[in-house]
Amino acid sequence: MDIIHLLPDSVANQIAAGEVIQRPASVIKELVENSIDAGARNIDVSVVDAGRTSIQVIDDGKGMSDTDARLSFERHATSKIQQAEDLFSLHTMGFRGEALASIAAVAQVTLKTRTADDEIGTELHIEGSNVISQEPVACPVGSNFTIENLFFNIPARRKFLKSNATEMNNIMQAFERIALVYPDVSFSIRSNGTELLHLNPANPHQRISDVFGKRINQELVSIETETTLCTIKGYVATPQNAKKKGCHQYFFVNGRYMKHPYFHKAVMSAYDRLIPEGEQISYFLYLTVNPENIDVNIHPVKTEIKFDNEQAIWQIIMATVRDAIGRYAGATSLDFDQEGKPDIPVFTPDENTMAKAPHIDFNPNYNPFKKSTNYDSSSRPSAKGWKELFKATDDPPSHSSLTPLSLPSHSPLTPLSLPYKGRYILCESENGMIIIDQHRASQRVLFERYKRAFEEHNAHTQKVLFPEVIQFPASYSDQLPSTLEELQHLGFDISNLGGGSYSINGVPAGLGGMDATKLVGELVNETIEQGVKASEEVHTILALGLAKRAATPVGEIMSPEDIDSLIKQLFECSTQKYTPDGKLILTEIPDDELLKKFH
Repeated sequence: MDIIHLLPDSVANQIAAGEVIQRPASVIKELVENSIDAGARNIDVSVVDAGRTSIQVIDDGKGMSDTDARLSFERHATSKIQQAEDLFSLHTMGFRGEALASIAAVAQVTLKTRTADDEIGTELHIEGSNVISQEPVACPVGSNFTIENLFFNIPARRKFLKSNATEMNNIMQAFERIALVYPDVSFSIRSNGTELLHLNPANPHQRISDVFGKRINQELVSIETETTLCTIKGYVATPQNAKKKGCHQYFFVNGRYMKHPYFHKAVMSAYDRLIPEGEQISYFLYLTVNPENIDVNIHPVKTEIKFDNEQAIWQIIMATVRDAIGRYAGATSLDFDQEGKPDIPVFTPDENTMAKAPHIDFNPNYNPFKKSTNYDSSSRPSAKGWKELFKATDDPPSHSSLTPLSLPSHSPLTPLSLPYKGRYILCESENGMIIIDQHRASQRVLFERYKRAFEEHNAHTQKVLFPEVIQFPASYSDQLPSTLEELQHLGFDISNLGGGSYSINGVPAGLGGMDATKLVGELVNETIEQGVKASEEVHTILALGLAKRAATPVGEIMSPEDIDSLIKQLFECSTQKYTPDGKLILTEIPDDELLKKFH
């Protein structure tokens, strides 16, 4: 009995669509790229319920005829290549001819389109790869795609979509990647009727500022180099603007966004020993390479690209970035702007203000080799009692000089505790010696304090002398209000200035010396990147993030009083052995193990 059979076209299309259309952001990426290829100068995107209910993309490109509109939804139908050799001379974003067919296989699609040569356009309805209707319609030149009920015929796929906030974040990322590489095109995006971003045509630097806020202008330096292999232009952040979270890192090649870990390493190598370990920097690098030397046909998503001369380009990227950093570090700042400066009067000396030459008095009869007859030995300082000044004691120092610790009754430690190398606290116990990591102990104490602040809403705020402004990208718009509200429960005072800008007017008491904008930015980035929804999880992430940054630094020498207080608070915590993220706080070395070391 034969068991192999051909799948129906509808099933095959749904399977193939799974590679191209993974989530609503994939739909927007494919449709906006098609609009770019059609020569659009204005592209408007609108989504409802993060793309679950509907996605609409309107452009003013060249549009399609009624025949092309119908044929565009067939698999492997494209206007961008005609033969295999064309894959190595691509000048368009798309080329596979799978995007529209994949979208039509898993959604309900309505297309209105018209070319400049036609007086009337075409309206096409497709549902699950089946053409429902096609009829003439009055519409402007360009294309208007409406995608409704994504994955309506694949419930399992729809069920695995993430929360609206997470999906909206992915949509914004896909939208920003295209907007950054085409600054001469006008873009706008709306979510549930609210405009999130409107980008007018601009130069690349201005487009970066429009997307990520004006503050990023102060962080970036420009780079540019041209070689026979490639041309590199763009911007990189200065070393002092390195961050652990929230960096914007983008590679573009021939107008296409790409992910390239190898080239990322080249950029980071240029910052070797210039930024702390574990921190990252922002960069926006635009590469122009001969299309014959790259292969973009690796994956349907087209974010993975192979280069013929990867190692050579790696060296060029590293040298270019390093040169830009060197030029920035060596530049001197001279201010020639005298407008508004105070008028400093010129000094004009006269007889009364002229400085006089100093007068020196000396004894011409003084002879240093002649013995003095007036020397009085009684005027010498008395040396009596000099031995007492240098009297030493052979008594060893007593432990009474150490401040004893009065620990909680449930603490296993005795009153003797000593700091070691600014990192550990050595304590005696009934069975041996206990070693405590002071930084991690401080994390545990602060974590539980901030958690209580969330529950009781009684955190104290310390006002800052000069409020600082922080800018968040539009992709954070859905989750940002709730995250900032939770930060206020911790003691932050943050007010909305509009346009994605916020003013930090106060920080939790005891954190006055920290960089407020960096602290808030990292906390918000960590919370949103993890995509948590439940308030309890948000509390945990924020409390842990703040505790890590506010904990006693490694290497700080603590006073006996501070050690006393830290140990007391540690043993009042719900758990003393581990930090909230599972790292060991203390360990005990039994007496018998210590004795073995000296046998």
